[in-house]
Amino acid sequence: MFEVDERRYKLTQRGEEALPEAREFLARGKVWIKGNTRSTGGLLRLSHETPNGWNFYQQQRPLTQIWDGESEMIKEAFSAWVQSEGRLEHENFQQIRPYVLVYRDSPSGWICIEVGQESFYTSWWGWENARSSIGRPLGNFPGGPEFEAMLDFPFREVQANGGVRLDEVVTQMPRNTAGGELIPLAYKRLLMASRFPDGSFALISAVDRSRHVTISGLDQDAMVGMPEDAIVGF
Repeated sequence: MFEVDERRYKLTQRGEEALPEAREFLARGKVWIKGNTRSTGGLLRLSHETPNGWNFYQQQRPLTQIWDGESEMIKEAFSAWVQSEGRLEHENFQQIRPYVLVYRDSPSGWICIEVGQESFYTSWWGWENARSSIGRPLGNFPGGPEFEAMLDFPFREVQANGGVRLDEVVTQMPRNTAGGELIPLAYKRLLMASRFPDGSFALISAVDRSRHVTISGLDQDAMVGMPEDAIVGF
């Protein structure tokens, strides 16, 4: 798995091949340690509840929910991904690009390299604050290390399988990056494996407001108090 080169360890070819699976295993372990996980209908559900009142619920959803009409933006993002053959700079992906976030993997974790001006992230935080997230690892995003741990596993899964994944998330977040009142937040998130022009991996995240909460064990009251303007205008 390892070899020594000039007194430094480096991965062998076999080690490189095992790396994605190892990262996925570590990500799943972090989620398991920090919260509660279970499988619902073969799809992963996790929850994390803290003494200070902050909760995070995430459940993988079947891809057929893309077509249920809840979010035209997510539907179009998936279609654009197919038509562009997973290439970020393909002409068929450019129309949807202002609505998504793009991440690159790095030794420091996932780095946000692009925030769409029309994205849900921008709608929630505002354009200036959203742009400030460019170049930051997930752990430095609003939400901190706990937020990073919840996101890392699905990101790693999509990186490993080169496909797509749909999740619903219900949590609370302030709308000011400096802190403040925790506000209910519920959204659907489509993760898509993509490629930069040099062939390296890019992760695309398309997020839109949930109209109906479908996470098992939660009801529509989870959305009470979510601002009406927290939505993608598509």
